[in-house]
Amino acid sequence: MATMAAAIAASLPTVQAASTPAVPTRETLPASWNKNVDAEAEIPITTVQIDGLVTTKIIKHSLDTGSSAHGLILGLDLDGVLEISNCFPLPNQPSDEDEKSVKSVVRYQSQMLRSLNEVGSVDSVVGFYQSARLGAFFKQSLVEAQAIHQEKLRHGGVVIVHDTTTASQGNTSFRAFRLTRPFVEAYRRHNFSSASLVHQRLTFSNILEEIPVKIRVNPLLNSVLGTLTESHRSPLPDVLPSEATTSAIPPTYSTLNIGSVGLTRNLEQLIEAVDNYKLEESNLAYLSRQIAREKLKADQYLTRRREENAARVTQGLAPLPEENVHRLFKIPPEPSRLESMLSLGQIDGLAKSLASASSSGLVTMYAAKAGSM
Repeated sequence: MATMAAAIAASLPTVQAASTPAVPTRETLPASWNKNVDAEAEIPITTVQIDGLVTTKIIKHSLDTGSSAHGLILGLDLDGVLEISNCFPLPNQPSDEDEKSVKSVVRYQSQMLRSLNEVGSVDSVVGFYQSARLGAFFKQSLVEAQAIHQEKLRHGGVVIVHDTTTASQGNTSFRAFRLTRPFVEAYRRHNFSSASLVHQRLTFSNILEEIPVKIRVNPLLNSVLGTLTESHRSPLPDVLPSEATTSAIPPTYSTLNIGSVGLTRNLEQLIEAVDNYKLEESNLAYLSRQIAREKLKADQYLTRRREENAARVTQGLAPLPEENVHRLFKIPPEPSRLESMLSLGQIDGLAKSLASASSSGLVTMYAAKAGSM
């Protein structure tokens, strides 16, 4: 994902200085278009509409790759609705990011967008998608990639998060997010100190804002699915007329499996996330104590120098100049608390997923117990 953020920054269009400024020409839109076409990007995005084919591609990529699946989404915005009509996956790069791997991803993206343009398909990037497990998607790489999008894309772009855990249970989950304005301001200044977080009122719960998502299914696909549930005549001649028709496709009921494999995995990841948060907090506490020690040394030095100058003034001597304490004492800057906030977001997502899984597990357990009585 870190490679993806660097590749996105290199592949997105940048403003180039022209040698001779051209006179801008504006085409007048028809009056019937003015209500829906947002030429100046003034209508905010209130809804994200995902095409059914896009959801199928994302689900397939997530099943093949796992929680590391990510790619770009393409579409356009119309009257406050961001319509996502296509997507393509991005290759997974090794953890050791280098210039060669970034360039290869940039070439791949450029080639894909150029190919889509040649066949007349939509080639405008409106964001990216990322798969996740157990609701844990608060990662610094995701935040960095979305920050790049909100700087360079129209309307800032969105990130689509697909939870593979709920998909394996038959409940497809697609959620759309974008960074909040206070977080973007803090990210631009690279200031996530305690004072900045208090001033901006930033917590893990308001790093991202969720946008409602609608799934648009092709009417032809609905027609095909409708034909699958229609009754049809049995070709066997010995079947009674009353039994010659078959009913609709019966629903598949999951077995009452009271095993705790999913709960165990969820609980393990939750404990690991809590351990990571405690480790990050320990590092922040150590750095805070180091900063406090250096500041105490600097304050003691200034106090002694002022007392010495006061004594020299009483003796009729010239006071000594107060030297810059930052040259004498190495006071480290206050550490960033971004990683700590993201760890809290991971814990919150895993805890909500655990609560949902445990509630369904309790229902299954009671149902199994009632059936055995």
